[in-house]
Amino acid sequence: MSESIEQRLARVSFDDTGLVAAIIQQHDTREVLMLGWMDAEALRRTLTTGRVTFWSRSRREYWRKGDTSGHIQLVHGARLDCDGDAVLIAVEQVGAACHTGTRTCFDADDLDPVVAPS
Repeated sequence: MSESIEQRLARVSFDDTGLVAAIIQQHDTREVLMLGWMDAEALRRTLTTGRVTFWSRSRREYWRKGDTSGHIQLVHGARLDCDGDAVLIAVEQVGAACHTGTRTCFDADDLDPVVAPS
């Protein structure tokens, strides 16, 4: 018997504000595309509709990725990290993932390590 959506959500350790970090990754290349925030309802919508939904901390509202831009994220899978305090959502990214128009939000300045690995 598989878990219900409520049982799956109960395994997530949401922070004090009711949010969990959601790392968005291209399903086939494993490219990290972006990081967003989800509350239980946003995660529920993501897992049940096949489209990624986030909670906007600044606007204090739900937003489904791509509804205005057309740059949608189609869900291929989801995993919970070992502590339950982050989710990894594997998607098929259609268009740019970043609000700046780039494929990934991680194309910005590098933060090279101060100490080189030994």
